[in-house]
Amino acid sequence: MRRTRALKLLLAGVLSLVSLRSPAWASGDKEKIDPEFQAVTCASVIKLTHVSSGFKLHSHGVNYGTGSGQQSVTGFPNPDDTNSYFVVRAAFGQECARGDPIPCDSIIRLEHLNTHKFLHSHSHKSPLSSNAEVSAYPSPGDSGDNWKIHCLTRGSKVWRREESVRLHHVETAKYLGASSTLKYGNPINGQIEVAGYVGAGVTQTTWRANEGIYFTDNTIS
Repeated sequence: MRRTRALKLLLAGVLSLVSLRSPAWASGDKEKIDPEFQAVTCASVIKLTHVSSGFKLHSHGVNYGTGSGQQSVTGFPNPDDTNSYFVVRAAFGQECARGDPIPCDSIIRLEHLNTHKFLHSHSHKSPLSSNAEVSAYPSPGDSGDNWKIHCLTRGSKVWRREESVRLHHVETAKYLGASSTLKYGNPINGQIEVAGYVGAGVTQTTWRANEGIYFTDNTIS
């Protein structure tokens, strides 16, 4: 908990001074990212962008009115909202050191920075599409918080910033996905449903790590 509070203070300080947007890939060319900051590393604070819609993975103090009744997870259109930050953690019951790069096909958890709850899924149905509900689950969490990282860039051995990945929920075997056509009304008007998809194409289930505070890859001397 102290570590998370420290990250929030650090994030607030940086946000007050500079933009945290990662180097963009334009016209098929990626702008340079320093080698020691290319990997998504343990304890980094990141935003995940749903590639096809441009919405950010997001959570907040609004619970579902159906299904589990747990804290809702959505896609959010505004890139500057701090409720779209998640901290990269090891799988449930495991540990990783700050700065450890996340290998492709490894299992992680994502802790929502502002509420300290973990990205989670289970057998409850999502409210709009009746896919698997994705929620934010209270600490210390459980194995339903585990997600496997599938890297989509050929030859990648670790999860890298700005490279496309899919997040495969370990217990339900469904992929984290979203659709820009599935929009909520009040009290979260304009936000889109995030859910677990079975056999969905990469268009619905592809994400990229963009803005954030990335800890130096500790495998690079």
